[in-house]
Amino acid sequence: MTWPITYEDVVSASRRLDPFLTPTPLRSYSTLDAALGCHVLVKHENHQPTNAFKIRNGLAALTALEPEEKKHGVVAATRGNHGLGLAYAGHMLQIPVTICVPEGNNPEKNEAIRGLGARLVEEGSDYDEAVLVMKRLVASQGLRMIHSTNEPLVIAGAGTLTQEILTQAKRLGESIDAMVVAVGGGSQSVGAMTVIQELAPQIPVYGVQAAGAPAIYESWKRRKPIVLEKADTFADGVATRMTYELTFQALLDGLADFVIVSEEEIAEAVRMMIQTTHNLAEGAGAMGLAGLIRLGQRLAGKTVAIVLSGSNIDRETLAQIYR
Repeated sequence: MTWPITYEDVVSASRRLDPFLTPTPLRSYSTLDAALGCHVLVKHENHQPTNAFKIRNGLAALTALEPEEKKHGVVAATRGNHGLGLAYAGHMLQIPVTICVPEGNNPEKNEAIRGLGARLVEEGSDYDEAVLVMKRLVASQGLRMIHSTNEPLVIAGAGTLTQEILTQAKRLGESIDAMVVAVGGGSQSVGAMTVIQELAPQIPVYGVQAAGAPAIYESWKRRKPIVLEKADTFADGVATRMTYELTFQALLDGLADFVIVSEEEIAEAVRMMIQTTHNLAEGAGAMGLAGLIRLGQRLAGKTVAIVLSGSNIDRETLAQIYR
């Protein structure tokens, strides 16, 4: 299999994160199990300081930079959570951070990024156009690019999430039969597969993507990269239009299967997460649950790990989900 990082990279990232983060809970809920017909272990990354798993990615990247890179500062493109993670890390480590977001981005995420002291640049119509803005600033200002996917340090940080899941499951006496993971760019899923391949290769990993932003799903099915003209989903954390060099081959080699879910299925997963766990989830944060529902009978009776990867949903979007 083709992996952009090694398990040792994940272990190294975990050591760097230890001074800053504590493990997030891994919990099960009888009401969720009853609704789905399987035993679900929910990893609560919504309990992170930025309410999303990508704080791991940001800290893993910034703690590994060279002194000169830290001095000049970093730049990233995001729809929110990657930027929040980097802004938090920059605030903690006193590293200048510039975050590029598309116009019309989640205003509450924008406010939170600014509140952590990062410079916010609003330009472009979607995430992939914000990436072009990021690259322009790299060229003109000499900033260190921290891509949300095409960065080994980021993927290693994401891998610490699954490393924790396996450690916690063992402590709880749980034996995981499968894992269902959201795919936006692939850092979470490739990080998960890197760890599982080393520690528990018998566990299959299933990917899930939004039907309104299916570029990686369609590429996976066709076994070659494609680029779409738009990504149209309220789950902004997975709203990407293309594959990414560092993760695509690993997704081809490692995923047991890949499913897509509709906007209504994502909305239903948000509602179910709130109803059964009393935890708020943003659209991308509930994608693992939406994928598990879609997989249905294939995982009936099994113990399945999913990630509540973020809860940074704005009030207007949440109101639409319950309308």
